[in-house]
Amino acid sequence: MTEPRDLAPTPGQTIGPFFGYALPFPGDHVLAPAGHPDTVRLRGRVLDGDGAPVPDALLELWQADPEGRPVQREGSLRRDGATFTGWGRASTRTDGGYDFVTLRPGPVDGGAPFFALTVFARGLLNRLFTRIYLPGYGDAQAADPLLSGLPEDRRRTLLAREEDGDLVWDLRLQGPDETVFLTYPRHRS
Repeated sequence: MTEPRDLAPTPGQTIGPFFGYALPFPGDHVLAPAGHPDTVRLRGRVLDGDGAPVPDALLELWQADPEGRPVQREGSLRRDGATFTGWGRASTRTDGGYDFVTLRPGPVDGGAPFFALTVFARGLLNRLFTRIYLPGYGDAQAADPLLSGLPEDRRRTLLAREEDGDLVWDLRLQGPDETVFLTYPRHRS
């Protein structure tokens, strides 16, 4: 019989990287109803601590509708092209890029509008949560309890920018420019 002290430690299990093969579905990243005039593209890249692209991450986006109402409609997994459900999923490409076609969320209860994002990626023992704030809401962002509680250099990791009509936001999993990630007290792994 082997004594426990003779056993070599093994690495812990991590999730993935299999998301890009198992979870995508047709229209997963298209939240906006077909032909909607206020469609916007949210795009960016997922990067590791060295700035290298993460080609097999999976992002889930949650958002309010343009009037700032939480969306509670069915149809996220089987898109009908007309119902805005406020939820979508995007896999990263080989360059770490992702994109969502959606509507700009409105301010919930007068606060700064944002997208809520969940990240699944290799090496993570559990998913990560963060927010993407929209540009152009300086006063509301200054009053936002989360943003106003962060140092300036950390705050900017949550701010999207406008570029060629798109909203652009990069997520960095580690390093000095690591994105601010959130914990929820009642969330369990």
